[in-house]
Amino acid sequence: MRGDEKSLEILYVPLIQIAIAYYLFVQAPLYNKDRWLWSILGFVFGLFTLSIFLILTNRKGLGWTILIALTLSAIAGILFLSLLVWAVFFSKG
Repeated sequence: MRGDEKSLEILYVPLIQIAIAYYLFVQAPLYNKDRWLWSILGFVFGLFTLSIFLILTNRKGLGWTILIALTLSAIAGILFLSLLVWAVFFSKG
């Protein structure tokens, strides 16, 4: 991987967090929610906060879909890391 591609990847996460925070900042008052609270939570926790916000604002289908996808990806990541640790410590080499 080239160096410039790596630097672009580092920018994706903060840009996504900022986009989620901005979306929540704009949408929260429309549903009588505190815009600052939701935007700060959205910046810190990202997609998790967005999914909870969507569930609470009666857009349950999209909210639950995001939440389930996050949960499944977290479980897959934990399983992958545990398999990697097991392979490193219990390999016969």
